[in-house]
Amino acid sequence: MLSVLIETRNDEEGLTRTLASLVPAAVEGMVREVIVCDRESTDHTHRVAEQAGCHFLATGGIAAGIRQAKGEWLLILEPGARLVEGWTESVAEHAARHVMAARFSRSRSARRPFLSRIFRTHRALAEGLVITKRQATSLSRGAQSAEALARGLAARRLEGEIQPAPAKA
Repeated sequence: MLSVLIETRNDEEGLTRTLASLVPAAVEGMVREVIVCDRESTDHTHRVAEQAGCHFLATGGIAAGIRQAKGEWLLILEPGARLVEGWTESVAEHAARHVMAARFSRSRSARRPFLSRIFRTHRALAEGLVITKRQATSLSRGAQSAEALARGLAARRLEGEIQPAPAKA
């Protein structure tokens, strides 16, 4: 039902954490495939993806991953993000009732203090993105990255939780 896309660049450790959080959903049949869209990694990101059974795209970016995806719905994640147990139910419910994009709620331990939310830059993919393939295809025409695709997009808030990836230095 769901194709997961993860855009990487030298993210072998983060990719490992994210893929581990997807295993229960893959066993349940919720995750149909995982596509890793690489942006010129020089580490072993490709080995992590291949050993986990992911489709690895060395070129073409997020747009190529969207074109290759087989699911009607896409889940776009940052490497290092971890989905909290129970997220599949909220995605299934959303997909059955809505067509607009959605984002996860931050887990309680990952919620930022008020001033931090105001003064720090916001990563558009920090809460992930659940989107129809049709809408993602349309948005990907003008987007150079997954982050650009998600930026400014109106989305519903899901009850399912995510532990966002740590901010890169």
